[in-house]
Amino acid sequence: MIPRIPLFTSCLLLLASVAATAATPANLSAEQIVEKNIAARGGLAAWHAVQTLTTEGQLDAGGKPPHQLPYVMKQKRSHKTRLEILFKDQTSLQVFDGSQGWKVRPFLNRDDAEPMTPAETKIAAAAEQLDGPLIDYAAKGTRIALAGMESVEGHPAYRLELTLKNGEERNLWIDAGSFLELKMDGEPRKLDAKPHNVAIFFRDYKLEHGLNIPHRQDTVVEGVKEPYKMTVTKVTVNDPIDDSLFEKPRTAAVVGAAAKPN
Repeated sequence: MIPRIPLFTSCLLLLASVAATAATPANLSAEQIVEKNIAARGGLAAWHAVQTLTTEGQLDAGGKPPHQLPYVMKQKRSHKTRLEILFKDQTSLQVFDGSQGWKVRPFLNRDDAEPMTPAETKIAAAAEQLDGPLIDYAAKGTRIALAGMESVEGHPAYRLELTLKNGEERNLWIDAGSFLELKMDGEPRKLDAKPHNVAIFFRDYKLEHGLNIPHRQDTVVEGVKEPYKMTVTKVTVNDPIDDSLFEKPRTAAVVGAAAKPN
């Protein structure tokens, strides 16, 4: 007798694959996927109107159980970023002004502003701007190609290959249903003197001021059991942010003026 169960199972798998493919728009170009992504995130005009973006929330700092650290991230065009993290009533800073950066690390008894290392500056320069990697990607010097479709945590997704201005390549997965970002390659991290791949997952999208913004990011490092979670609890758009916040202070006393997260 010919066994029928394996054949039946194979048919079910084939039908599931066909159904998943049929549920996703076919023959879309990379440019069309980008357009649908921008529309799903709130639209090009809405994002062009954003000059500053401030997010507040909690960061995982590792440990068992993981420590939750309050943070405030201020972003301003073009490509200025200031990250404040509160730890034991002390505020650490990591700031990038679009071309160079500095940091303050009081938890290491380094209360004076120090310049970023060349490697840190490279990472900051390649980091996402406040409107993400796809809006005005050509003007940012990024090239995009469609690499096919893959499943991300059970979601059919388009995989876009991004070649950044500095020549680095990253993958970005766009949900084939919602056209929102699901996953993106992160900057590899060195552990035990070896580079480990990093993936960033975007979750819990919510509308804020007409913009669709993920309120949780999970950073998964290859070889590390638990992901690093970043949870957003407050979003502020176009709050006045003075350029002086991105300038390197002369003394630690000036740095100490960083605001505590709400």
